[in-house]
Amino acid sequence: MQYADQTFRGLYTWNPFDAALLIPYFAVMIVLAVYGIHRYQLVYLYFKHKKDYKPEPPAHFSELPRITVQLPIYNEQFVIDRLIEAVCAMDYPADKLEIQLLDDSTDETQHVAAKIVARYAALGHPIVYLHRKNRHGYKAGALDAGLKVAKADLIAIFDADFVPPKDWLMRVVHHFTEPGIGMVQTRWTHLNRDYSLLTQVEAILLDGHFVLEHGARERSGDFFNFNGTAGMWRRKAITDAGGWQHDTLTEDTDLSYRSQLAGWKFKYLPAIECPAELPIEMTAFKTQQARWAKGLIQTSIKVLPLIFKSNVPRRIKVEAVYHLTANISYPLMVLMSALLMPAMIVRFYQGWFQMLLIDVPLFTASTLSIAVFYLVSQRELYPKTWLKTWLYLPILMALGIGLTVTNTKAVMEALFGIKSAFARTPKYSVAKKGEKSKASKYRKRLLWTPWVELGIGTYFAAAIVYTFLNHNYFTVPFLLLFVAGYWYTGLMSLLQGRFERWKSGGANTDESSPKPFPVGV
Repeated sequence: MQYADQTFRGLYTWNPFDAALLIPYFAVMIVLAVYGIHRYQLVYLYFKHKKDYKPEPPAHFSELPRITVQLPIYNEQFVIDRLIEAVCAMDYPADKLEIQLLDDSTDETQHVAAKIVARYAALGHPIVYLHRKNRHGYKAGALDAGLKVAKADLIAIFDADFVPPKDWLMRVVHHFTEPGIGMVQTRWTHLNRDYSLLTQVEAILLDGHFVLEHGARERSGDFFNFNGTAGMWRRKAITDAGGWQHDTLTEDTDLSYRSQLAGWKFKYLPAIECPAELPIEMTAFKTQQARWAKGLIQTSIKVLPLIFKSNVPRRIKVEAVYHLTANISYPLMVLMSALLMPAMIVRFYQGWFQMLLIDVPLFTASTLSIAVFYLVSQRELYPKTWLKTWLYLPILMALGIGLTVTNTKAVMEALFGIKSAFARTPKYSVAKKGEKSKASKYRKRLLWTPWVELGIGTYFAAAIVYTFLNHNYFTVPFLLLFVAGYWYTGLMSLLQGRFERWKSGGANTDESSPKPFPVGV
């Protein structure tokens, strides 16, 4: 059998069918490799400019400026008390502070939030409750409505799942003594990092973004984005850019680029941490990632023409393209998934030397860069324990592959101009491993995508069987990542919530009756 295969490969000649298959296959591989090489570039820029980081403000205010803290929420009753308690405990003169709870809730959250605000206001805290009867503009609309009545020139923003430390305002505010600074972003940390395998991987993914992407872009002078929370804005930097706009799902990135195009400088302070809660369920995580993927493509369509027409340096324009279009890799991954098995058959009969010379370098550029990127970020954050990140790398890479179905749908909707509501990521004030959640309250079921993911995973399992039959073993590790990724995301989406019911003998772990929740794809 093996001798016959070798003879067939020796007699192989190109034909139009193989060319029609391999041309798009290699085109996809080359584009993915280009984005992979860009990750290496970010690592290089991070270390090149590492000494340029200046954690201390250039001066201190002799008289502290007034600050408005905005807290946009939507149906998040389980974390409101924790959020308001942390914000009201922040160290800043009460006569210089205004706290706005911007509530767009449609469930009992509005009653819970109103009572909590009233309680803290009675204790003398400068907090007000602002409730809108409609969600026009979603989060951007809520922030814009609050800005219209805000009294301060500096605006700090925290999402409902964040717990800002007591000294956050005092550590950030003095950076605005520099007149050209329009926004200061601080680093997210994770309240429930050790809750599960999923939250461990989520934390590594976010650490890579906040350490290397923000660090490299900010220190090298490229544009970077406000992350929607745990940051402070100069009011004029918002208004000069045209204000909050809600025609994309990533209103924070949209405003960031418009503000920097208007001439404002942004500052990133990784030493100042702001802990938050990570999604504990697969569908919540997938919903969050799909919103970010769709929003960034929407922002690229809106903002890149403005960037190209501007007089900013070419390197900033190039980096903006990489940043805003990176999620195009998801539909490319789906296309590669469809082409991989037939391409593998053709390449096998063309000979292993060609695969070693062409396919392996392309795979290495697109996949090894992921490992390097996240290993470096963990080494920078945790120099004593970063080696254990190796254990999570296969799962991290598999999870990235498993997200391709939902994120491809999101990207294609953005490309075809299909609008959708701003879907908030549900949070439940769960931090420790083994804690029970009230996830059924806002649980969202994905109807068909888990089954598609399981089907694609089975397709790649069949590809592994084929590789063994043909002694093409070196492709097996790559194929295993595809199988693990699609089966993991599919099964976790289908089984979420069932484990708790099995443990409790079939009873619902949430004492309250779950309300209907919009069903997604």
